[in-house]
Amino acid sequence: MISDGDLYRLAIFLGSCAMMMIVLYHFLDVNAQDEEPTEAASVKPTRATAKATSTPSSETAATSSPATRQGI
Repeated sequence: MISDGDLYRLAIFLGSCAMMMIVLYHFLDVNAQDEEPTEAASVKPTRATAKATSTPSSETAATSSPATRQGI
């Protein structure tokens, strides 16, 4: 049968291995280089962009009266 000391050493060993595997995984994940994009993936989809006029909301609220904002 396994003794308490052996079980303790096994738990410490396996826990240490698990932590080293986690650290190794994160090290490899952070330092991994991205793959070169394939030709089909390198084609960027075109997006329609709407040209919006930028007016701060405080200007809009200050220049319009409540009747104008309600459409009266």
